Amino acid sequence: MNLEITTEKNGPFFLLQLSGEVDMNTSTKVRAVMQETFQRITADIKTLLIDLSHVRYMDSSGIATLIEIMQNCRKKNIRLRLCALSPSVKDVFELARLGSVFEIYQTVDEAMAGL
Repeated sequence: MNLEITTEKNGPFFLLQLSGEVDMNTSTKVRAVMQETFQRITADIKTLLIDLSHVRYMDSSGIATLIEIMQNCRKKNIRLRLCALSPSVKDVFELARLGSVFEIYQTVDEAMAGL
């Protein structure tokens, strides 16, 4: 299945919107886009938001990719906020008990509050 990724710089944050499936076939694409994004990040960028509202499916490689992104954000002193988890992604996060590992917000607007 296809995965679409859009990136948008908006003030002090980058917003990544993922749409489709994040699995072992598409995780490489997410990593590549993130590598490009990290190269574009300037000193004024303090936060990376990832909108997961249109992700229909995520497997363990998708989770591993998000953990890798989180580690890269920490190295660059950038906050990572996940927002608008789709029901299927929310289920995966609950099963893996990742709710306390990531900053998770109900909506993109909520994640942007205070930025």
